[in-house]
Amino acid sequence: MLAAAGCHAQGPSAAGEKLSPDLARRVEILIRTRANVPPYYDVTIGPREKSDIPGYDQVTVFFSAEGKTSKPMNFLVSKDGKTMAQFNKFDISADPRTMVSDEGRPARGGPPNAPVVIVGFDDLECPFCAKMHAQLFPALTMRYKDQVRIVYRDFPLTEIHPWAMHGAIDVNCLAAQSPEGYWNAVDYIHAHAGEMGGTEKTQARANENLDNLVREEGKRQKVNEATLNACIAKQDDSAVRASMAMGTKLNVNATPALFVNGELFEGALPIEYLYRMIDNALVAAGKTPPPPVPLPSANEAPSNESGQSADHKPGE
Repeated sequence: MLAAAGCHAQGPSAAGEKLSPDLARRVEILIRTRANVPPYYDVTIGPREKSDIPGYDQVTVFFSAEGKTSKPMNFLVSKDGKTMAQFNKFDISADPRTMVSDEGRPARGGPPNAPVVIVGFDDLECPFCAKMHAQLFPALTMRYKDQVRIVYRDFPLTEIHPWAMHGAIDVNCLAAQSPEGYWNAVDYIHAHAGEMGGTEKTQARANENLDNLVREEGKRQKVNEATLNACIAKQDDSAVRASMAMGTKLNVNATPALFVNGELFEGALPIEYLYRMIDNALVAAGKTPPPPVPLPSANEAPSNESGQSADHKPGE
């Protein structure tokens, strides 16, 4: 709350009424002082408008300098002109879990009605994603079992990872027919991302290896090979672009980024913080979190859901 003592009381205001010069000056001085606004900025104060707060009207303030104008800022001014405040109102009626959809994506862990859903924005060429994929998710499924459901959405950083988009399209072609095959391919690609480009380290070789890898996994999963091959050849990136747009709308700008029932977890943070976030989500859902489990050793080869080493070809 920002308070300012006024010298002249005012009666009830009317919507659209301009502030008196005296009151406008007091408002401007308060804003300049509190926000340390430089003198070369012009401060424009709009007329009184109806607010949701009893006894207060709303005024909109703009800052401008060198031909540029700021976004509007809203303040509250009391009917009697003696008090000024700033108030932010947020809608929390929606379930945060619904903000990040897992619809239509292959899942690991718990069933569709699992109390906690983790949506990860992933880049198959990202080394940090690979590390998280190898160490984090096995630890989560070990501790939480079917209480946690995990899905990936695509967020290839195409500016720095040249084959990440191609990889995302390929594994999604496989996901359309075999969720198990999708995860097998993702496991392998993350574990061997550094080898995708071959000895020559080229994008063309990486794309070729990705195509072959996904085709081989498709055969193991007995999918319709003609459909899979047609999808790989088409390289339709529209679904991946839509996933990227969703991530951008959710303020994702780096990978990996996880949403735990809608709450963002990103960066190289200790797993204890993620456990705490999941535990809180379970409590909010009326569930009891399981007891902690030992963290996987940094030198221990991470395992996938079936207990296999991550260092294997999909389907082996």
